[in-house]
Amino acid sequence: MTRDDSTGANALGFEPEDLDGHTMDELSDYLDAGRQPADPSIDASPGCRIALDALERLRRLGPALLDQDTAGEPQPDDNWVRSILDGIARDARAGRRIPFPVAEPDDDLGITEGAVRGLIRAAGDGVPGVLIGRCRLDGEVTTPGAPVRIEVEASVPYGLPISRLAERLRDEIGERLRTHTELNVTGIDIVVHDVRDLPSSGGSVR
Repeated sequence: MTRDDSTGANALGFEPEDLDGHTMDELSDYLDAGRQPADPSIDASPGCRIALDALERLRRLGPALLDQDTAGEPQPDDNWVRSILDGIARDARAGRRIPFPVAEPDDDLGITEGAVRGLIRAAGDGVPGVLIGRCRLDGEVTTPGAPVRIEVEASVPYGLPISRLAERLRDEIGERLRTHTELNVTGIDIVVHDVRDLPSSGGSVR
């Protein structure tokens, strides 16, 4: 990934508190170093962990994109990379607090909207070559049991059936949300906004 001012925290809409004072460049360097030596100020930051995980998923396609470039094929449009980075910026923000139903009045349990978006983005790992851009939770997530609809934008590899990719991604997202949240998800909309040329080694859809 080429580093320039466009990948900085401010350009992506980060506020300093989103990454607990760190920048995207620092997180990129931390990944380059294999997260060694360990930096507790990064490892203990929810926003930094979400951003690091998303950056790692984005980097997994780096070798394939490099192979494509050296083969003399047209370079992929920067727009899909921008959409992924923009999504990482949104994920790192805590957003709304989503409460869990509790049995005792004094109990107070919940999960942040940013963490839920991180779960949704991680679901892309289960579908070969898919990268998730924007994730949106549409509904009153702060009210337990209120209906919530999920909208996800995705970038997919060329040559694989889009309908089956979308179905698999929807299943992966639904499973993760059922396992880790109490959200009343009434629907998951998958919008494919980009199709990328990648080598056939990216996997297959069963």
